[in-house]
Amino acid sequence: MGSIAICPGSFDPVTNGHLDIITRGAKVFDTVYVCILHNSAKKPLFSADERAELLKTVTSHLPNVKIEIHTGLLMEYAKQKDASAILRGLRAVSDFEYEMQITSVNRVLDDNIETLFMMTNNQYSFLSSSIVKEVAKYGGNISELVPAPVAEALSQKFKE
Repeated sequence: MGSIAICPGSFDPVTNGHLDIITRGAKVFDTVYVCILHNSAKKPLFSADERAELLKTVTSHLPNVKIEIHTGLLMEYAKQKDASAILRGLRAVSDFEYEMQITSVNRVLDDNIETLFMMTNNQYSFLSSSIVKEVAKYGGNISELVPAPVAEALSQKFKE
């Protein structure tokens, strides 16, 4: 059995920071499932299917990365995929407290699946999907923040 990791998130939209973690994770694990999860605390701009298509487009050069949507618990999904790890990106100290809470709950649900944190490249340490959406909404240049297909999708979304 090869090493399998789950890289979960809402990816609304996928940013260069997300892509950095996914790409680096694909070098470490045999298979990385990028799992689009529903976050009840967030109101997404893109549908789950739209996010999946964007992720498939921007990761098409990574043959060991698979994009899927899941509506249940992350740990149930990880068990279904026989994953040994959850791969999470950390931008700054402010991310740590939230991630520690989630990891602690996940360990209660299944302590056989490890959570591994990868520090985001410094150039993306400030980057979030929320910031990208805000800049795009007001017509700001997001070309260094997201892959080109995502910038185009955001432009179209805000024209609607």
